[in-house]
Amino acid sequence: MSTPSAPITFADLTFVWPDGSTVLDGIAGTFASGRTGLVGRNGSGKSTLLRLIAGELTPTSGTIETAGPVGYLPQTASYDADSSVADLLGIGAVISAIQAIEAGDTEPRLFEIVGDDWDIEARAAEVLARIGFAGMRLDRRVDELSGGESMLIAIAGLRVRRTPISLLDEPTNNLDRAARARVSDLVDDWPGTLVVVSHDLDLLERMDNTAELYGGRLEVFGGPYSEWQAALEQEQAAAAAAVTSAKQTLKVEKRQRIEAETKLARRAQYAKKTQRDGGIPKIVAGRRAENAQVSAGAMRNRLDDKVASAHAAVRAADTRVRDDDHINLTLPDPDVSRGRRIAEITAGDRTTVVQGPERVALVGPNGSGKTALLRRLMGAADVDPARPHGRLLTERVAYLPQRFDELDDHASALANVQAVAPDAVAGDIRNGLARLLIRGDAADRPIRTLSGGERFRVSLATLLLREPPPQLVILDEPTNNLDISSVGQLVEALAAYRGALLVVSHDYRFLRDIGIDTVLALDENGAVTSTPGTSALELPGDPTL
Repeated sequence: MSTPSAPITFADLTFVWPDGSTVLDGIAGTFASGRTGLVGRNGSGKSTLLRLIAGELTPTSGTIETAGPVGYLPQTASYDADSSVADLLGIGAVISAIQAIEAGDTEPRLFEIVGDDWDIEARAAEVLARIGFAGMRLDRRVDELSGGESMLIAIAGLRVRRTPISLLDEPTNNLDRAARARVSDLVDDWPGTLVVVSHDLDLLERMDNTAELYGGRLEVFGGPYSEWQAALEQEQAAAAAAVTSAKQTLKVEKRQRIEAETKLARRAQYAKKTQRDGGIPKIVAGRRAENAQVSAGAMRNRLDDKVASAHAAVRAADTRVRDDDHINLTLPDPDVSRGRRIAEITAGDRTTVVQGPERVALVGPNGSGKTALLRRLMGAADVDPARPHGRLLTERVAYLPQRFDELDDHASALANVQAVAPDAVAGDIRNGLARLLIRGDAADRPIRTLSGGERFRVSLATLLLREPPPQLVILDEPTNNLDISSVGQLVEALAAYRGALLVVSHDYRFLRDIGIDTVLALDENGAVTSTPGTSALELPGDPTL
């Protein structure tokens, strides 16, 4: 096989799951050297494309060519608790081979495993120190690490192994701000070819190129996400103007066609009157009538062609305009007055009160206990008074955990909302679901058949459409695994909510967008610091400021 001109090339690539559902259908494209951010809506096939490139999946049809070995880190990587840091880095076999050779084993297979990686331990130590794990033993067990630490080390492993092509699927999910900054540091000078699927806008800003899967096509733009977004908005504005212009041209062509038909009818009527009155000989009148019919036919064909061409121009212009819908939800008033006490959060001898329609962000490093605090707040039995805890001062609470596993997969979207709003009229629920972009048959299909984005919006509907309306909505990392469009839709939906919000998130951009009033910051020791406004969400060098 010849070496592809680009590090990653695919042509007529199609992938169909065994159940017959098509994910990718005949897409073609290339990924160039450098760093590429791959974006697209949930269900567009981003993760599937990475798995195909990595060789984890086999295309149904089409071809993929890569100019070298591929390193791949999936979105939900699982690790054996007995494995070591060396295994997590992907160098466990090389380390074992070196140790065996140093102990006197001269089996050729061991030298093949080591290859040119005799300095692998030094390289690993260097990269580990760079991400904040200086001095970490390579034989340390993975079960001694947090999930965020494991992900960070696994990402660093691709650098240690010097993989020519690296694929990362949502690498910053569940990472705190410090860990995200370390990932960004690694990405800034990543060697070779890197393709990153992410909805982390700060990370996408560090890419050389932005690729989008949309409408079954892959388009690649030379520049980071913000530049691509600006170009897309400009292109969409031009497309909308082209539609307006094409429709105006069609209107003119239709009017001219009608006017021409009117003129032809008047001419024919005048010719008949002239012949009836005996103004010209019959044979001459017949010739004139024949010529008029030929001329009229030619005119009609010419004008019909213009109208057809104008119709085609409208259709062509329409295809350039995206029909991305937006959430437009009118929510009932949950009746939360300014003085209404909603919840209390206690750390040590200090208690913070969530009061009125206040919007509170709960932030802190991985392992500081944010999710555990939410569980205690929701009534978990293992309340440790030495750790931050709290109590609810209203029964009207809606809680969305990190995973959308509160839904009945076998019931429809309509039935799931009816379960939390039993007295609501079905038509009103359908209207609410429609405003959350769950329309028509989608409202009646089992949840298990819906896309990730649809499932998220149904989860959101069970929170925001329940009766009586919740006075407090609690969200735990709500933007994890959501595409950028869905995050924007969540911001739009929450903008219409007039109750109190308590949100755990590492996504500071999202927290600023939803209008946080107070930031509660937890540290590893269980201390809580309260800061009004969003100043606590601003980090030095934050590109979003």
